[in-house]
Amino acid sequence: MTLQFTPIVNIQEAYQQQRRLSNQREIASPRERIAQLKRLRISIAKFENELLEALKMDLGKSNYEGFLTEVGVTYQEIDFHIQHVKHWTAHRRISTPWFLLPSSSKVIPEPYGQVLIMAPWNYPFQLLMNPLIGAISAGNRVVLRPSPEVPNVAAVIGKVIAEAFAKEEVFVVQGSIDENQWLLQQQWDYIFFTGGPFLGKIVAKAAAEKLIPVTLELGGKSPAIIEKGCDMKAAAKRVMWGKSVNAGQTCIAPDYVWVHQSEKQAFIDAAKVALEQMYGSDMLLSPDFGRMVNERSFDRVAAYLQGAEIVLGGKMDRATKFIETTVVSVEGWSSPVMCDEIFGPILPLRTYETLDEVIADVNSHEKPLALYFFGSDAGAEKVLAKTSSGGVSINDTLVHVANHHLPFGGVGGSGYGSYRGKHTFEVFSHKKSVMRSPLWLNVPIKYPPYKGLGLLRRMLG
Repeated sequence: MTLQFTPIVNIQEAYQQQRRLSNQREIASPRERIAQLKRLRISIAKFENELLEALKMDLGKSNYEGFLTEVGVTYQEIDFHIQHVKHWTAHRRISTPWFLLPSSSKVIPEPYGQVLIMAPWNYPFQLLMNPLIGAISAGNRVVLRPSPEVPNVAAVIGKVIAEAFAKEEVFVVQGSIDENQWLLQQQWDYIFFTGGPFLGKIVAKAAAEKLIPVTLELGGKSPAIIEKGCDMKAAAKRVMWGKSVNAGQTCIAPDYVWVHQSEKQAFIDAAKVALEQMYGSDMLLSPDFGRMVNERSFDRVAAYLQGAEIVLGGKMDRATKFIETTVVSVEGWSSPVMCDEIFGPILPLRTYETLDEVIADVNSHEKPLALYFFGSDAGAEKVLAKTSSGGVSINDTLVHVANHHLPFGGVGGSGYGSYRGKHTFEVFSHKKSVMRSPLWLNVPIKYPPYKGLGLLRRMLG
């Protein structure tokens, strides 16, 4: 499918219309925001089947995986915001120090204004919708930029938004380099970007030049660590599941796995059994295993297998953009597959002698977006205390992102800022501090000519 890009003149018109209303502080009330969220939910439901088919066409996702990882979590997020937005938008009374009495203090959550949300192609629907939901519940006007790498999904997103919103509320920009450049040249009140570090740096630089606050949700090489003596059958299945969902094209997928040197073969054997249980003896024939997004991504990931020590899997079919989940044995960071985030169904396998060795290795590289540990409580507490990462799942993979009460985001090279649930509302809200003082009382000590330093010391010291 060829995606019809949005003409720059149309983008400019919608941008200026939103900008004018935002500058006039035409802000939707909590009741109006709830109505907007309900319209969004109805529109998604109307186009749900078309969306699931588009996900299958662009990424090979089954209807089950499409609903699990894209549509269902979006419904859940909308319902959560509808339930809580009135409470979140309420003015919050704050305590006032005694020496400022009888003044009173409060915090007012107010929308930033006009925000830009840019989404990647790997989870093209939910990684655009979840930030949008928070931006709406916070009262912002929004311009969305879906990924052109998934044209069928992007087209359905356009339909969903056009059905639910006027363009002065939410507007979709379909485009690529030229459209991105135009968007990043404009003044925004907030930018929310999800994608790779290369484009993230471009967004951050553009935002810095205009002093625009920004959230960057990036990625990195997220390790999985299996402690010696752990239930290998359970651990291997959960690691291989996390690596195989969306054909490994997940920003928090386990990017490599550590096992004790005495248990290397046990992991390989357990991983083989797990993959056969989930996808059958031939993954190519499984309706539940996805495909690489395009030939370019296929070629990039397939190149990692050239000359690699393959210990499990390795089958590929370029005609269908299929790469089966593959385990390769590596040592250190010199192998090409260890140099960058893989973003595909290849899992490097490393071995260790002591847990301290693993911790030191993890800490010698960029902080990962996620970290996974399988093993004892003592081992988990040690890894939690001695490493830094965006998030952690203990004895599982991926699942921490499914809890909308937990903030999701990176640290260091894996990004900055976090969202999900109430945290998304807070991302798109400015906390305005307000102090109200009566006119009938003047405190002499604050006015020149200054006297009474001793009294001031007693008050403030």
